Amino acid sequence: MFRRIKNRFLRYILIAVYSLILLICAVQLNFLWLFGYSPTKKDIILPTLNVSSELYTADSVLIGRYFQEDRDPVSYDSISENILNALIATEDVRFYKHSGVDFFGLFSGIVSTLRGDKRGGSTITQQLAKNLYRTRYAQSQGLLGHIPGLRMAVTKFKEWLTAYKLESRYEKNDIITMYLNTVSFSNNAYGIKSASIRYFNKHPKDLTAPEAAVLVGMLKGTTLYNPIRNPKKSLERRNVVLGQMQKEGYISNEEFTSLSKVPLGLNLNSQEARGANDSYLRAAVEKWLEKWSEENDVDIYTAGLKIYTTIDSRMQKIAEEAVSKQMKELQRRLDNVWGDELPWRDKSGAVIEGFLEDKARKLPIFKSLMEEYKDEQRVFDILSQPKKMRVFTWDDPAKEVNMSTLDSLKHYLTMLNTGMMAMNPYNGQIKVWVGGINHQYYKFDHVNQARRQAGSTFKPFVYLTALESGMTPCDTYEDKPVRLDFVNKKGEQEVWEPKNADWTFSYRKMSLRWAMARSLNTVTAQITRDVGWDKIVETAHRVGITSHLESVPSVGLGSNDVSVFEMVNAYATFMNEGKRVEPILVSKIYDSDGKMIASFETKQKQVIDPENAWLMTYMLRGTMEEPGGTSQALWEWDLFGNNNQVGGKTGTSSDYVDGWYMGVTKDLVAGVWVGCDEQSVHFKNSHTGEGSKTALPIYALFMEELYKHPELGVTQGEFPEPKVEIKKKYYCPSPRITISAPADSTAGPDIDTSLDVLEGTEEEIMEVPETTEENR
Repeated sequence: MFRRIKNRFLRYILIAVYSLILLICAVQLNFLWLFGYSPTKKDIILPTLNVSSELYTADSVLIGRYFQEDRDPVSYDSISENILNALIATEDVRFYKHSGVDFFGLFSGIVSTLRGDKRGGSTITQQLAKNLYRTRYAQSQGLLGHIPGLRMAVTKFKEWLTAYKLESRYEKNDIITMYLNTVSFSNNAYGIKSASIRYFNKHPKDLTAPEAAVLVGMLKGTTLYNPIRNPKKSLERRNVVLGQMQKEGYISNEEFTSLSKVPLGLNLNSQEARGANDSYLRAAVEKWLEKWSEENDVDIYTAGLKIYTTIDSRMQKIAEEAVSKQMKELQRRLDNVWGDELPWRDKSGAVIEGFLEDKARKLPIFKSLMEEYKDEQRVFDILSQPKKMRVFTWDDPAKEVNMSTLDSLKHYLTMLNTGMMAMNPYNGQIKVWVGGINHQYYKFDHVNQARRQAGSTFKPFVYLTALESGMTPCDTYEDKPVRLDFVNKKGEQEVWEPKNADWTFSYRKMSLRWAMARSLNTVTAQITRDVGWDKIVETAHRVGITSHLESVPSVGLGSNDVSVFEMVNAYATFMNEGKRVEPILVSKIYDSDGKMIASFETKQKQVIDPENAWLMTYMLRGTMEEPGGTSQALWEWDLFGNNNQVGGKTGTSSDYVDGWYMGVTKDLVAGVWVGCDEQSVHFKNSHTGEGSKTALPIYALFMEELYKHPELGVTQGEFPEPKVEIKKKYYCPSPRITISAPADSTAGPDIDTSLDVLEGTEEEIMEVPETTEENR
């Protein structure tokens, strides 16, 4: 065909045109898999970004993000002119004159490179094509990409084609905005908004010319010109960018002289940036949304969602401050208890030999060193050598110390931790979630991941079972020795004889309400015998406990492991007229366009007769109102104005390993657990380690401060009146007594030995143990 054209020049032009068309078609179609993937028309019309999802509290406070790339796109109007001017002056001065590929700029770049001044010829549009469609990644390469020299030529050609497509589809302002939203600024900051917040703690529209120059200067080399890692290089590069802005007329000579002398002015104190990936709550929401994400085929790390939790940021802050204040004091108390003694002990109180070494053998660094040296003694010698490191302490959350690996392991094993959750019992909304003392150092969430012995906080399920069997709060049992014969799982005959803390018994008849208020193990064991421990397990599961429970005689004394999450849910059933609610952590989810795509409300199921539910709240109040009630340490705090009523239950497991407090008021149910993750490390005695001394004060501090802010919806007042007729007898005042501990004896768990509000001359009544080795 071409031979018919006699004009040689025209013939060569046509051959070149046809060859170009064939090449374009071949590239677009990835002919014989030679060229690799090229963006389609749909890709150009709907370019996709991996956009981070934002996590908010119920009162619209941003508390974190989920991202593969920390990216938060902004509109053109939200970008400072300083950014736009710096970018154009430095990267593409002819941006508004070309159609995607600037051949003049390309030729100029080649000449400059030959002269020793290496300069890229890619336009902003070409760089956008590279960022959007990852043209230089292996998955975009074809067979020709394996041939040196040809790979870059093919890649560049595809970027040219894609740049033309983008220019034909979008306005210039759209293109420069998309570019700024996609480019990486190191430190996991993708896009101009993330970078502005990360480095200057301000939004893109507020950036000054020098700040804009710092960020644009990074584009030539995000590592080399990183202002955090290489401030000197970053400053030099910033001034080069300012020089380009002056050359192109965006700033005057005087402005350039002045601005080039100012420091970098970094502001790295953005809570938004620092906390984006370090939160118990963030991890809990991710877990909570797993099923929803799978069912709706949504990746929260890339979908650009706005996720609203039920958490109230103000209540959360109050809870965190209460935890911090009390845990600091408890840690000091635990450290003083043991002093220079080794704290890891067995049930007899003896030091566990080789304990620290056994823990060290489970460390990844130990395994790595063993592979290298094959000599355990040498590895332990290495792990015993001091070195500089940062550890968590209550005085300094990132304290720099000179400590060996073994010493740091001991430090972390002997740190007390905590879990706290508060929930509205009527709509299931979780208002507070404190998973531990510091998520940076302790990732394990003590609200829903940790399961520990509940101690006496489990006893209300025994008393509920008693009510459901037909008993009333006024029915009585005698505080006396108990012997239960039973057959264990192995078919062997066993005897269980729970003892009181001081190994004595009052031999008094007590109402169920008084016995539960005083947390008497002997009465609880008798009720367990009468109603059946299988029935207690069924009751606990019905009201909200989901963990496996061993059906044994000691089940009612809290010998099983449960979570704070479960316990709060179960206690909420009492307050919600016997309706079990499903706890809600997320309320609404919006897509990247602001459209609500999901909302969540609790599901409720009537699992307790309303009469028995109300009676249980009345019995929980007994721990404050009955003589010797185990919640009466709460009198130390300002909680009881406006006829306020509080109910609750303390709990302490064997050897003071776990301390619990469950608190209920008319508006809120809350649970607190305190203990070491390593259960061989714990307090020595009741004076320091029982739930009323560890967990209860956290609850009290939280509620005391919360009551100062009635605008948060939690106020003082009486419990709700029953909405059904209460047919069972429940008003049965207990004798007014004075409780004191002999000078030569040790008070049992949860006793208040100075209850001035009580009067009378009845004989001493000592509190009984929460869960002892004997009654487990």
